[in-house]
Amino acid sequence: MTTYDPNNIFAKILRGEIPCEKVFEDEDTLAFMDVMPQAEGHVLVIPKLGARNIFDVPAGVLSTLILRVQKLARAVKAAMGADGLTVNQFNEPAGGQSVFHIHFHVIPRWDGVALRPHSGKMADPAVLKAYAEKIRAALAADS
Repeated sequence: MTTYDPNNIFAKILRGEIPCEKVFEDEDTLAFMDVMPQAEGHVLVIPKLGARNIFDVPAGVLSTLILRVQKLARAVKAAMGADGLTVNQFNEPAGGQSVFHIHFHVIPRWDGVALRPHSGKMADPAVLKAYAEKIRAALAADS
């Protein structure tokens, strides 16, 4: 098992060293817009505890995290008017993981619309902010 790197990009976001467009935050979890989205409204959900992936995260943290993923999934689907939703979680390079801090992708989907490839191209921050505002409003309405 490989160790957790406290200098990964998500750890830096948690420490405030790198900005993000926050959608949701509580004492255990942070959700923010993916800067390289595969669809409009693509959100990442991470625990505040540093854990590399599903093999390393304590069960209690994972339990809380998946409940937050569900909460965000409902809000993302409603806010974006999506027909459905894809939730992805990758582990280790062979499993597709590229940022080694456990995280879930919450990706809204529409019938007949394919996901964009993960090209490395960053989205317009103003567009991400507008999507985040819609999702935050959906979260507030669901409270």
